[in-house]
Amino acid sequence: MARKPLTEPLKDADALAHSSVVANSAMNRERRLVGTNSYSKDLGLDLVAMLTSAASRDGEIAWLDLCCGAGRALVDAARLLDANPATKGRVSITGVDLVASFDGPRDAVDGLQILEANLERWEPDSAFDLVTCVHGLHYVGDKLGLIRRAVSWLRPGGVFLASLDLANVRLEGGSSAARVVGAVFRASGLQWNPRTRILRADGPRTLDTRMEFLGADDAAGPNYTGQPAVNSHYRRR
Repeated sequence: MARKPLTEPLKDADALAHSSVVANSAMNRERRLVGTNSYSKDLGLDLVAMLTSAASRDGEIAWLDLCCGAGRALVDAARLLDANPATKGRVSITGVDLVASFDGPRDAVDGLQILEANLERWEPDSAFDLVTCVHGLHYVGDKLGLIRRAVSWLRPGGVFLASLDLANVRLEGGSSAARVVGAVFRASGLQWNPRTRILRADGPRTLDTRMEFLGADDAAGPNYTGQPAVNSHYRRR
């Protein structure tokens, strides 16, 4: 992808939180658990089967969804798992999003909580069997920082899955960081699929990017989704 010249200064986490591109992103507002527009389709996995398997291993299910939007996929999953005798009462699903756009009956769904928080700073107080970020990293400033933290939140045997366009990760001056970041991922045991643009980690990982976050460009324009995205800029240390 050709380098797009910066027209404005890079934004830090606080400035980015007020960006119309970030606050008004519609990527997860209607997405369900299964179907044409769904988590399962985008990730290429049966998430309920994955979580049910985790219950047999750990005795309980803990799923964290970053940039959850309206949280409809989480409601779908919570209801399916609560209806299954093998998983009923063993479900803990947490969704976190910058903008409070949850439009479901959160209090009527057992084991589900939706939090409004800036993921540049938010930290959980427990570990998870599954951590997902479906089309959410497109709008995060320090993408590598969030990935580094998220893969450390996994339980043994847990899985991290995220949509990531490496075209939105840039080095100082605007050149592509794809080769550098791809090498970092491989060295740390993360797998990035260039066809699906899905990043995966199996089990907790320590990710040392050796890159300093400089700021984000919210005027980067559309990425492969066709929606405006945020470019994250880094300096190699």
